[in-house]
Amino acid sequence: MSTTVTAPARRVAPIGEALLALLGIAAVILAAWAVPWLKFVLTVALAKGIAVLGILLLLRAGQVSFGHSMFLAIGAYTVAFLAPALPEALLLLPLGAAIAGLFGLVIGLFVVRYRDIFFGMLNLALSMVLYSLLEKLYDLTKGTDGIRVSGLRFAGMTPDLPTQEWVTFGLALGLALLFGLLVRAYLGSPMGQALAGIKTRETRLEFMGVSARRVLLSAYVMSAAMGGIAGTLVAMTSRHVTPQLAYWTSSGELVFIAILGGAGSALGPFLGATAFELVRVYAAAAVADAWQMILGAVLLLVILFAPGGLWGILAGRLGRRR
Repeated sequence: MSTTVTAPARRVAPIGEALLALLGIAAVILAAWAVPWLKFVLTVALAKGIAVLGILLLLRAGQVSFGHSMFLAIGAYTVAFLAPALPEALLLLPLGAAIAGLFGLVIGLFVVRYRDIFFGMLNLALSMVLYSLLEKLYDLTKGTDGIRVSGLRFAGMTPDLPTQEWVTFGLALGLALLFGLLVRAYLGSPMGQALAGIKTRETRLEFMGVSARRVLLSAYVMSAAMGGIAGTLVAMTSRHVTPQLAYWTSSGELVFIAILGGAGSALGPFLGATAFELVRVYAAAAVADAWQMILGAVLLLVILFAPGGLWGILAGRLGRRR
């Protein structure tokens, strides 16, 4: 039995999806300009949206990773370890993706042999192993105190703090758009169609001479690289890296966002990430001791009344208007 987290959403015409993406970009920029402190929240949301795009690839194959934040942590610690010697942000971003992708290849060779709950729990176990190592190797990682990231340069320049915030926000927005387009193209390609075939007819794929393991491995490596990019952005934004990034609750947040946003479009992860971060910030400010309960209630409502997630709601309304 395949793991299914979200219901399929009604399809939206490509031009409509493109217009929604442009409206979303404009809304995010306007919000960051109108409320300056939201730049931090929205940059983190865009970074997590990129990581959830990777989970979206795995969901198309009917698999859920409950330990995907380990790649976020690998990207973030790449920045923490290399920034003192290599403070150029534009080099750290591809390095974070490459190192996380390499780890994804090594781990993927093992985990793509399994399916369903075994796939999810193996990822969770490996993530917790990484968390334990990051916590225990104090001389290298500073344990739970974490590592402070400072002195980053952007294209050889060290702008003041407000400008750095805008530059990081712009990088996150540009990368979100880039990876959204890449994932959309990938899912529409023969490789992406084969990925969907793993969920519904894996045996038939094998009879056709298509290796399901190789297809899933390629998606797994891509998802790991996107997790690494997300981690580098989080590290550059928060300027502080701790083992908490690899903890199981961080992976749970990514799965939460995937369910909240919906898997029907590449826009879903960004809708879910933005809604998640905004609800968390405002709920924590309004009810400091019960914000987790509010997030849980939001997720429960989505599961009960909108199984296609926020994208499913949006696509459904657009479909009724046509």
